[in-house]
Amino acid sequence: MTTKIPASRTRVGKYELGRTLGEGSFAKVKFAKNVDTGEAFAIKIIDREEILRHKMVEQFKREISTMKLIKHPNVIKIYEVMASKRKIYIVLEFIDGGELFDKIAKFGRLNEDEARKYFQQLIHAVDYCHSRGVFHRDLKPENLLLDTYGYLKVSDFGLSAFAPQVRGDGLLHTACGTPNYVAPEVLKDKGYDGTTSDIWSCGVILYVLMAGYLPFDEPNLMGLYKKICNADFTFPPWFSSGAKKLIKRILDPNPLTRITFSEIFEDAWFKKGYKPPHFEQDDDVNNDDVDAAFNDSKENLISERKEKPVSMNAFELISKTQGFSLENLFGKQSGIVKRETSFASHSPANEIMSKIEEAAKPLGFNVDKRNYKMKLKGDKSGRKGQLSVSTEVFEVAPSLHMVELRKVGGDTLEFHKFYKTFSSGLKDIVWKSEGTIEGPKL
Repeated sequence: MTTKIPASRTRVGKYELGRTLGEGSFAKVKFAKNVDTGEAFAIKIIDREEILRHKMVEQFKREISTMKLIKHPNVIKIYEVMASKRKIYIVLEFIDGGELFDKIAKFGRLNEDEARKYFQQLIHAVDYCHSRGVFHRDLKPENLLLDTYGYLKVSDFGLSAFAPQVRGDGLLHTACGTPNYVAPEVLKDKGYDGTTSDIWSCGVILYVLMAGYLPFDEPNLMGLYKKICNADFTFPPWFSSGAKKLIKRILDPNPLTRITFSEIFEDAWFKKGYKPPHFEQDDDVNNDDVDAAFNDSKENLISERKEKPVSMNAFELISKTQGFSLENLFGKQSGIVKRETSFASHSPANEIMSKIEEAAKPLGFNVDKRNYKMKLKGDKSGRKGQLSVSTEVFEVAPSLHMVELRKVGGDTLEFHKFYKTFSSGLKDIVWKSEGTIEGPKL
């Protein structure tokens, strides 16, 4: 028995859902296509019951309504919100250029002019969001995407806080974000200003873009916190004096004396070649869809229905793959690193599953098998927790299978190191079509 390609595709309203772009504890993001126009979108899918259970309806409505006001060219747009009986669907702008982190992972540090260009876009975007009462609180290269033209797009406001949620003392009190990028005052858990903490994270990002590595990085968490709280870091020799001066003022452990956005905009290093974006600021946003998503009236709910997909010949599908090589993790034109790949095999499904398990276990991965899906989870914690990889075996024709492999947790660079060794253990079962690139390459 084998797992077969689904006989139908899911349609939600006017959108046809496609591949999974990312997933977290409470949400999943899928590629979607408007069936009327063919336009591409990303749809964030959230369990409706989770929001109701945690009594977060008003907070959720307020946050989404606020985010719909954010129409900055360097921030991912929210277009509309829909709901079915069980799920909430947030329709987002689809960005196909990958993460800014991918560029660093593949090519290394950026030159100063290129790093400054991205930093200028980031600062303008974050300052604009703050002016609308939105604080990100998890700014890092992995949450900065690039569009087709190479422009920065700030994404993932899942950990953001909004002005109405700030306590009476005017400070935020939720410690969140990725430890290497968070400000000292966030770690101290005594309340902090969302503006100054985001500025700190922007400074860490600028350092990473120019250095190719983190300013604060310790395997021991307490050691890391100590370095951050003392702003204990050094500059590489290639940093210019202007860049050093600005980063020093941003990575000031005292939020009261830390540089402000207005001061950053006046900084000589920052202003070099700076061209602020011009865009329409429209405050007239219709939030009827947000209210309707939680209205008890059934007429507001959309339905999920299955539709028959466009048929694809098995060998057309196979022609889209080139064996199990690291080359498949890189876009042929854009040079963007992916976090998913696939390969074809003539081996029986049970043998493919066994081979995957045999290849993963010696690398320190625990294997969880459910039907013809597997989750590989590293037993050691990396830079961003345990590396987690999902695989699934599909039958596309008798004696012909497609195997999909995708990173669902952990560090992207660690995933690539794992992939290089892992793929070499599967050579016996990979079907090699003509022109297949043999062996992993970086």
